[in-house]
Amino acid sequence: MFSHIVVGSNDIEASKRFYDALFQAAGSAEGNVDAKGRIVYSKDGFRFLVTKPINGESATFANGGTIGFLLKDPAMVEAWHEAGVANGGTTAENPPGIRDMGHRKVYLAYLRDPAGNKLCASCPSAS
Repeated sequence: MFSHIVVGSNDIEASKRFYDALFQAAGSAEGNVDAKGRIVYSKDGFRFLVTKPINGESATFANGGTIGFLLKDPAMVEAWHEAGVANGGTTAENPPGIRDMGHRKVYLAYLRDPAGNKLCASCPSAS
C-alpha cells in the first residue's frame, strides 16, 4: 500500500545517527544522503526518508501519528529499541513487551526520534 514515508527533522546529522542505528538493528543498511540533503533508507522496494521541510519552516512531529515497522522477532524489536535510545531517541508509552490486541498478541516497542516523531516496531508474539 505504501511506497514511501517521509518525516521532517531540524537536525539531519542527529536524525541520521538515530535512524542508521535503528535500521541496522532491524537488519538493513545505513541511509544515504541524496543531492537534496535527504536521508534515504531503501528496502524491498519501499523508502523511508528524513528531510528538512522544503518550505523552510521548522519540522514538527505529527501529534497522534505513529509510523510502524514490522520486524522478524522480539530480539530484533529489543535491538531496535536499544539502538534508538542509545542514539538520541526516547521510549514512548510502555517499555517493550507483549501487548494483547484481543484476537492476537504482538511484541512491540515505541520510540520518539530526536525530532519527536513516534515510531513503533512490532512482530507477532508466540506468548
